[in-house]
Amino acid sequence: MKTVAQPIDAMILRSMRSSRSASVFSLGHFDGIGSAAAIRQTLSRLVKAGKIRRIRRGLYDLPRQHPIIGQTAPDIMATVRALMNGSHAQWQFTGAYAANALGLSDQVPAKIVIQTDGVPRRVALGKLTLLFRRAAPRNLFGSGRPAGLVIQAIRHLRNDPDMPRHLAHLKKNLDAKTKADLKSLLPQTPVWMHPLLQQIVGK
Repeated sequence: MKTVAQPIDAMILRSMRSSRSASVFSLGHFDGIGSAAAIRQTLSRLVKAGKIRRIRRGLYDLPRQHPIIGQTAPDIMATVRALMNGSHAQWQFTGAYAANALGLSDQVPAKIVIQTDGVPRRVALGKLTLLFRRAAPRNLFGSGRPAGLVIQAIRHLRNDPDMPRHLAHLKKNLDAKTKADLKSLLPQTPVWMHPLLQQIVGK
């Protein structure tokens, strides 16, 4: 049994370490490595050995160490992507977390709200809570993409006196693809947001 388990352990760890498309993993990421039962047993063994971390039931990542704060928290963006994978539902971060993810705020909320046209639910990740709330299609422009995150952050910071600085930060740091996406979404956004987005993407 031990000689069979060791290769599976190594294959799962190699798959996690070499992945460029994901940093949070579910059972489905390891299809083809072994049977579902063998994969579950291997993941449980790797968690007990401290080689991987169980974020919640069915989701895992590689624990990473920071020289000052110790083990870092799970990647929230990647965790939500993994939770929504296969659901075909649209989703988008809102509020303070959207602003934080874009480097516009240092505030990290204890409750992160995700708008979705899927099933509402509450997911506990240690001290952090993810709240999935039903939203109208008009609030899901650019869902799951950086452009949608920008729209939600600007909505959250609408009355912030530092808005000019936020817009300058976005104009400088957003890549060309995200700016093009924002430009295409601009006509669907509220009228008050148009001049702000235009400052980011240009005329």
